[in-house]
Amino acid sequence: MENQKITTAKTALNYGIILGGISLVYSLMLFFLDMHYQGDTTTSAIGYVIFIFIVFWGIRDFKKNNNGYISLSEALKTGVGTSLISAIILSIYTIILIIYLDPEFLDKSIEYQKQKLLQEDPEISIENVNKMFDMQKEFSGPFIISGFIIIFNLFFGFIISLIVGLILKKSQPE
Repeated sequence: MENQKITTAKTALNYGIILGGISLVYSLMLFFLDMHYQGDTTTSAIGYVIFIFIVFWGIRDFKKNNNGYISLSEALKTGVGTSLISAIILSIYTIILIIYLDPEFLDKSIEYQKQKLLQEDPEISIENVNKMFDMQKEFSGPFIISGFIIIFNLFFGFIISLIVGLILKKSQPE
């Protein structure tokens, strides 16, 4: 029986599906608790911790399955690939959420942000707040938001993969 070579693509696909699935379950939990449009610090931090953990786990698993060796480029491929797969899953969910599950998502989100801004800065006029969020609403839509999700996940995945890759890298002896 031949040893199958573990590739960065296969590892990224597996861990991207895991990360996307966990993130999807977490997002659905927030949706059912009606907390999906608030974007508060605690829920975001939990999402970041999940993201960092799964990307780290995927890179570490690739190293383990590669006889304890991993290059920086392999770590970057694994981490960014994992981030891309999970971002695609989350983007599809976001489009479904905004179009079908909660068509008022954008309005609720903007209204929540308006109220929060007015509470934090009572000196600001309601007209200025409305102008600011009307402009934001023009650039908000399910596909634009999905694009930002993909870009952000790739950037964040690159940074995390770079850090983890620098920590875990171990070259094979020549």
